[in-house]
Amino acid sequence: MRLNVLLRNSGRVQSSRPVMRITPLRDFVLGSVRKISTVGVIGAGQMGTGIAFVAAKNAGVDVLLHDQLPAAQKKGLAFIDKLLAKDVAKEKLSEQEAKGVRDRVRAIGDLNEMGQVDLVIEAVAENLPLKQTLFSQLASICKPSAILASNTSSISLTKIAASAINPNHNPQQATHPDPSPSRVVGLHFFNPVPVMSLVELIAALQTSHDTLDRAREFAVRCGKVVTVSKDTPGFISNRVLMPMINEAIICLEEGVATREDIDQTMKRGTNVPMGPLTLADFIGLDTCLSIMQVLYNQTSDSKYRPSVLLSRMVDAGWLGKSFSPRYQTCCHS
Repeated sequence: MRLNVLLRNSGRVQSSRPVMRITPLRDFVLGSVRKISTVGVIGAGQMGTGIAFVAAKNAGVDVLLHDQLPAAQKKGLAFIDKLLAKDVAKEKLSEQEAKGVRDRVRAIGDLNEMGQVDLVIEAVAENLPLKQTLFSQLASICKPSAILASNTSSISLTKIAASAINPNHNPQQATHPDPSPSRVVGLHFFNPVPVMSLVELIAALQTSHDTLDRAREFAVRCGKVVTVSKDTPGFISNRVLMPMINEAIICLEEGVATREDIDQTMKRGTNVPMGPLTLADFIGLDTCLSIMQVLYNQTSDSKYRPSVLLSRMVDAGWLGKSFSPRYQTCCHS
């Protein structure tokens, strides 16, 4: 069927042929994927709670926030309440709008309640065996059309996807391979999620085009700018950022400059909001070390070898400003 070009004159169509309305390109693209209306978030820590918040507030979806610990659930919901109170105080939301957002978030402790969500996002610790176990469970719990997303910042999505095998799928009887791995995708949000505007979208080797399209559409609805990366160690952000942080710690370790001068040089010389040592402090030294170890182990490139001082501080339990003031003593002297 050919599309007719419609010429209008004084509101009248100058054609006797049937009229076909042409949908704007943006509406066509967003409408071409199955819209996500319910989201599950696994892990009620700072990242998971932040993802739940933007999903409920910006994307307007119902959210199940999962954590096995009741105390973590309570803390996560309290954090969302705090964020909403700030938005009301700044007149970004009315009291009624804030209540509507809050009502869309429910904390749960049973993973089986994720059975009917359209998208599940795991935000647990950066531990491959933990994520593999979780995705193996999700492959059998979630409905076949659900997207299984990971918020990992460095771990291979292909390895995670390989574990997403539905135990009920019998390859000897089935005419097609288990589709579960094709539903796995990386949605890497940045901390703090309500503030940072970026999401990295990462495709595993198994990820389908439909999964990528739907995941991208959801991230856009959350108000995020989306960049796409191959499934490579560290993706884009951490492959560039973490070696810089590591080198800053090496400079401190070797006495090149004081903590203040290292941070001030990078902050004012490169026009970034905070220096690399302050940023490492904010991220958490254990997280920085974990990512550097992933980069080094997967590439065997010496430029990713973690700083000795970074390793020693983590060994000592000096994990950063959020955990111990001793990091300030060690790296801020």
